[in-house]
Amino acid sequence: MSATCKNTARCCARVILCNSLRPTSLAPCATSQRQRRRPTQRWASTESAMNPKITVIVDQISQLTLLETADLVSSLKSRLNIPDMPMGGFAAPVPAAPAPIEEEEEAAPAPQKKTLFTLTLKSFEPASKPKIIKEIKSMLGLSLVDSKKFVESAPKQMREGVSKEESEKIIEALKGLGGVVTMD
Repeated sequence: MSATCKNTARCCARVILCNSLRPTSLAPCATSQRQRRRPTQRWASTESAMNPKITVIVDQISQLTLLETADLVSSLKSRLNIPDMPMGGFAAPVPAAPAPIEEEEEAAPAPQKKTLFTLTLKSFEPASKPKIIKEIKSMLGLSLVDSKKFVESAPKQMREGVSKEESEKIIEALKGLGGVVTMD
């Protein structure tokens, strides 16, 4: 339970206890001016339904530390057989399975011409390593350290979905510096 939740639970418990004790007690409750206001309709509706046993449990839970609260949650999960749920928001939707390809589509006349390519840095000359690193840094927008690691881990994919004209320019530029780039 986070600190704000604990504080909210404590404030709610104080308001409920204060309001339940006020008619019988002549001493004023030690609450802030904001809490002394008449409760809203929502609070008034839950106040009458509040069980004293539950109020005591809420008070005890609100006084627990964070580690004690975690132990309480884990023991309640094991006793009540509640599975662990992943925290962190909504799960991403699972993509639907692709529709089965009909035989008519398989018998397409001619394969389409490839327009987008993937560039891979295969190797480079050891003497031209600094030049290749600088060129990779400017092309991919990496830092100097990242571009050095990138070049040293060759063969490695540089770019994906590049047009033919742009990929030919990149290949020529790196070839002139002493690098070997393939277009797939």
